Amino acid sequence: MNILLLTTRLNLGGIGVYVATLACALKKRGHKVIVASSGGELEDILKSKGIEHVHISINTSSEIGPHVMIAAMKLLKIIRKENIQLIHAQTRVAQVIAQYLEKFSKVTFVTTCHGFFKRRFIRILLPCWGRRVIAISDAVREHLVNTMKVSKENIELVYNGIDASVAQRHYSKEEITAFKKEFNLKADKVIGITARMSSVKGHIYLLMAMPKIKQAFPDIQLFMVGSGDKKYEDKLKTMCARLKIEESVIFHPSIRDIHKALVVMDIFVLPSVQEGLGLSILEALAGGLAVVASNVGGIYSVIKHEENGILVPPKDHAALADAVIRLLKDEALAKAMGKRGIEIVNEKFTIDKMVKDTEAFYLRALENR
Repeated sequence: MNILLLTTRLNLGGIGVYVATLACALKKRGHKVIVASSGGELEDILKSKGIEHVHISINTSSEIGPHVMIAAMKLLKIIRKENIQLIHAQTRVAQVIAQYLEKFSKVTFVTTCHGFFKRRFIRILLPCWGRRVIAISDAVREHLVNTMKVSKENIELVYNGIDASVAQRHYSKEEITAFKKEFNLKADKVIGITARMSSVKGHIYLLMAMPKIKQAFPDIQLFMVGSGDKKYEDKLKTMCARLKIEESVIFHPSIRDIHKALVVMDIFVLPSVQEGLGLSILEALAGGLAVVASNVGGIYSVIKHEENGILVPPKDHAALADAVIRLLKDEALAKAMGKRGIEIVNEKFTIDKMVKDTEAFYLRALENR
């Protein structure tokens, strides 16, 4: 099958990692894959696997404008030249471009819905969901049906997958010590989060929980890994100063080898106020970490309360603190949850399962046409 994966950008983060992972896995299974985007840090992964990347200038959230038609015209030539059989769009701008491409090329297009959206007028006027839609979690599927009014028959649930073998690599004590030194972590106990700097990830509630956590563990450190909204990050740093916890909080930009960051953590925390599934949670679980997370969005598809982690109400920093303290005090419980987390990832959230399910989804989309 000849497939065009279309997205806005290829930055470190959920959608960028999803596209790069899917492209490499599809190529491995014998498909011809071309990726089109405005580029980003993950381009070199595609290059290393011999996957063509087409640069289009769509690094914007605006779905209307000359950039849409310019990108569509450029891609239309590639679709015809490379005999593309299916277009898979990942973001709103990509969906609109794909709609034009299907109209002028008659090539089937499908989409993946990675999160939650407001049903604005432009989305009603131009839904652009394609022939079929992948929902990455049960909650996202419900959102598509109930809020976005997508036909239930056109939606399929395909969970994100990760390479669990990479996450489960064994690190020596010397390596972990070296990583801690690299990240300026000096405490015996470290809690952490890996997520883009965005208010929807709920970093602010984790900071608000820190004073209570520090009462139980005075030397604790919080390791926050992620890039994104600089103004939001500055706001978080100001809050650290106000709460007098700035010396206990380490900010670090996104890194390619996220497992280096995860291996220095004792507990992983994701206090999101909105979440499609939580790729960072999958990575933490695959690494054997117990997780504390908000009970929102698709997180419940991954975290089974009291089994491989603890779910707390969103925006409840007191409950967040209590859950973290409980796991830090009960190392046996945290270890048992971490072990179960590895099992759940291996059962439901592997790259192999994701790509096979996506491949079957593609075939049904082409058959239905």
